[in-house]
Amino acid sequence: MAKTIFITGASRGFGKLWAAAFLRRGDNVVATSRNVAGLQDLADAYGATFLPLALDITNRAQCQHAIGQAHAHFGRLDVVINNAGYGLIGAVEEVGEQDVRDALDANLLGTLWVTQAALPILRAQGQGHIIQLSSVLGMVSAPAMGIYSATKFAVEGLSEALAREVAGFGIRVTLVEPNVFKTDFGGSSAVQSPTLAAYDQIKASLWALPAFDPANYGSPEATVPIIQQLIDSDNPPLRLFMGRAAYPWVEQAYHERLASWQQWQPVAEAAHG
Repeated sequence: MAKTIFITGASRGFGKLWAAAFLRRGDNVVATSRNVAGLQDLADAYGATFLPLALDITNRAQCQHAIGQAHAHFGRLDVVINNAGYGLIGAVEEVGEQDVRDALDANLLGTLWVTQAALPILRAQGQGHIIQLSSVLGMVSAPAMGIYSATKFAVEGLSEALAREVAGFGIRVTLVEPNVFKTDFGGSSAVQSPTLAAYDQIKASLWALPAFDPANYGSPEATVPIIQQLIDSDNPPLRLFMGRAAYPWVEQAYHERLASWQQWQPVAEAAHG
């Protein structure tokens, strides 16, 4: 049965790849982007099953309007994919105030505004699936990725609470946590902060991590059957890694956290009084 899928940030990268794949298999797709010119080829090819919408996800009123347009056009919403967002690369001391605010607006608040706009429709339907594009960097952080990680850690916390709040309405929530893929994430899609020489060596350690070894970069095309399997699942997971480097990195990080927590637990308990 064809699904109606609303996806943000769909003019390139995962968003466009997934939108095209959903259309090929017969789904209805509402694809949003600040600039819909990058969606014209899909509009020409798929006509009535495709609705491109210009949307600035940092504008809450626009998010409400776009979700309303999508629902009015197709009569329902089955899946909402909050894919829009971008990377901010820079040490914590380096990042500028406006760059930080812009990243929070796009990666966290944009996700929140679209989610809030969709929830009344999904509740009324008694079903739906919200997919939040997080990152392995929403589970662990790394040098030069602190602010980006902060936005994705926030999306993780928001979505974990949301999943519990809406399960009784028949709405499912999934956090998709990719490792690095062969997309433009670190290129023109990312903002680079001005640099301080004091951090050059520390930031270089980022590229020494296995997750940032080009040999471990995932193929974007390989994610297509995975995202399709996810939206077709009757019991989707709250969290889903994408790529082979994410899970080992997070597993190691959590082993280290547990060991530290256990070591310091007597001190923690002493705070009870």
